[in-house]
Amino acid sequence: MIRPVAFGFNAQTAESNAFQNRDDDQFAVQQKAVEEFDGFVNVLRQNGVNVIVVNDTPEPHTPDSIFPNNWVSFHDNGDIILYPMQAENRRLERREDIIRQLEESFAAKRVIDLSRFELKDDFLEGTGSMVLDRPNKIAYACISPRTNAEVLKAFCDYTGYKAITFDAIDQNGQAIYHTNVLMALGSGFVVICLDSITNATEKELVIKSIQTTGKEIIDISFDQMNHFAGNMLEVKNTSGDTLIVMSKAAFDSLSNEQKNALEKYGKLVYADISTIETNGGGSARCMMAEVHLSLSH
Repeated sequence: MIRPVAFGFNAQTAESNAFQNRDDDQFAVQQKAVEEFDGFVNVLRQNGVNVIVVNDTPEPHTPDSIFPNNWVSFHDNGDIILYPMQAENRRLERREDIIRQLEESFAAKRVIDLSRFELKDDFLEGTGSMVLDRPNKIAYACISPRTNAEVLKAFCDYTGYKAITFDAIDQNGQAIYHTNVLMALGSGFVVICLDSITNATEKELVIKSIQTTGKEIIDISFDQMNHFAGNMLEVKNTSGDTLIVMSKAAFDSLSNEQKNALEKYGKLVYADISTIETNGGGSARCMMAEVHLSLSH
């Protein structure tokens, strides 16, 4: 997780991210974002999660650095993958020093750098663009200005994943910028806003794939999606317990029935990150770049 030094509304990403809204006082936004970030980290640590916090740097200015899952992903076979980002100021988030720091503790075997696709204006923003079913090697992806089918194919060629692609729109008909705002996948469940997939064939393909892997579908509404209920992440703590992490806004939007369904698969853990959600247009899942590398010792 990246602790922000200059978090704020990013005009370069706002055009394709309908979840972003600018607060007037951007200095206050950074202060509040740090408070929310620290509170979130504390909640995770209190629940036994090993959180590696890296401080952002004042230069270059990277207002979205708090969302590291878009530029890097870590895999249990030792792969570290770097991704092509649409916004020019988000490309500056890719930091080799972070990779080197992790290599001191974890067994990294190779770095796959897909950022070259930026030269062609083709993008794939990590586990924002893709929701990965890691055990079954399936990458779910809604195609958008930030999620390009050709780069997705390159990811699959390198990793052996199979892509399940679809189009998804919000309640206003705008393309949803990242798959991980409409869909979250755990070992036994998938939270998904099925209403956002309007093509019946594509919807059937997604449902069939989820059912084939034996996961329970927990369907959420547009309103719940807009409260980031699709932006969850299943993590394991140091005791091996399963936690399902989300924001307070997401938790509050869920019905008791949905919470009960999720609680079969893990403990629900949440924190208030409303300033980060409002200005950044991302939520709890986006703030966590989960490390699946094995320890090197």
